Amino acid sequence: MFKSIFITATLFASATVFSQNLKSVFYQDGSQKLNGLVTSNAGKKLPGVLILPAWKGIDDEAKTAAADLEKQGYVAFIADIYGEGNIPTDNASAAKTAGFYKKDFKAYQKRISLALEQLKKSGAIPEKIAVIGYCFGGTGALESARGKLPVVGVVSIHGSIGKDQSRPNEAISTKILVENPAEDKGVTPEDYNNLIKEMNDGKADWQIITYANSKHTFTDPKSPDYNPVMAKRAWNHTLLFLKEILK
Repeated sequence: MFKSIFITATLFASATVFSQNLKSVFYQDGSQKLNGLVTSNAGKKLPGVLILPAWKGIDDEAKTAAADLEKQGYVAFIADIYGEGNIPTDNASAAKTAGFYKKDFKAYQKRISLALEQLKKSGAIPEKIAVIGYCFGGTGALESARGKLPVVGVVSIHGSIGKDQSRPNEAISTKILVENPAEDKGVTPEDYNNLIKEMNDGKADWQIITYANSKHTFTDPKSPDYNPVMAKRAWNHTLLFLKEILK
C-alpha cells in the first residue's frame, strides 16, 4: 500500500515539474482577457487536445494532463473559461460561476471555441483535435459535441452529464467517451439514462466506462475521492481513445 502511494506521489510530482514548461497564452473574448496555457511543443504540426479544467479553473490536474499529453505527441492547450478576475476562490463561488456557464451553454461553447482557435494557432492539425474535460470541464466536453464544434472526439471525465430536458436531442457526429465514477452523487440515474438516449437519438459513436469504488473527483490526487487504481485506468482509457481518433 505504502509503495503504491509513494509511486503515485512520485509520478505526480514528476509530471507537475514537467508541467512548469507550459507557456502562457493571452487571448480575448471581447473585452474579457483570457489566460490559457500551451505545451512547449507549440508550433509543431501535431494532433491537438484541448483541456477543459474543473470548476475552480486551471489546476494541477489539468497541467499534469497537458504534460503527459505532450509526452504522448500531442499539442495540448488548457482553456481559461472564466477569464482574468473571475477565477473562483472557494467551492461556493465555483458553484455559482460554473452554474452560470452550465445554464448559458452558448456562452460556454463560445469560450471553448475561442480556446480551440488558440490550439490551432499553436500548431494543432485542425482535422485532428479532441477535447477532454474534468468535472465542470467534462460538461464542457459534452457541450463541444452538442454544439457541433470542429473536433473529432470528446472525453468527459467525471463530468456533469445532465442537460436541460427542454433542449432537443440533435445529431452528434463527434465521438464520445464518458468516464463515469460509480459513486458520483452528482449523477442521477435519470441523467445517465437521458444521456444514453441523447447519444442514441443523435446516432453518436459513444461509450460510457463506469469505475467501481469511485466518487466524484476520483482522478485528482489532491482530492479525498482519489482512487489511484481507477485514475490510472481512466487515463489509459483516455489515451487509447485519443490514439484511435487522432493518430
